[in-house]
Amino acid sequence: MSTPAILALADGTIFKGTSIGATGSTTGEVVFNTAMTGYQEILTDPSYAQQIVTLT
Repeated sequence: MSTPAILALADGTIFKGTSIGATGSTTGEVVFNTAMTGYQEILTDPSYAQQIVTLT
């Protein structure tokens, strides 16, 4: 299920989008992945631990 979400950066920039996965607030390094497939693998990859993954 998707939930409306915001991504607020340190410089005050705010992006509106949709959250999938856990609900709540968090902080972390924002990383992105531009792959056209393999979303399940990306979201379960341990190398992304403690990071906020954005899919473009």
